Amino acid sequence: MTKLVDGGHVEETIYFSPGDPSHLTYALACDSVLTSPEARYTGHEILVVLPRDQALTWAATDQVGIYAKVDLGPHGTLDLFVEKDFACMDLSDADNLDTFPNPKTSG
Repeated sequence: MTKLVDGGHVEETIYFSPGDPSHLTYALACDSVLTSPEARYTGHEILVVLPRDQALTWAATDQVGIYAKVDLGPHGTLDLFVEKDFACMDLSDADNLDTFPNPKTSG
């Protein structure tokens, strides 16, 4: 979250076969100029860009997510859901790296 709100870009890539072209990168970024979230698609990447002020509020509070409806013109709308990743309830360390404390667990 820190990297994101400090103007960074976070991303992950999924490969579907051994060949390099068979991948999809999904990314999240912030932009101080935006007033509402946007979705951008280029080649093998889906990028969701959040207004920086909205991302800062999300990061600093117990707000679970940012939700938006993006107008796609003649193709309808796209619902965007960007949510915090909470720690698993079983508290397994391997699965809980880089997660937020789960509000349903005590401690």
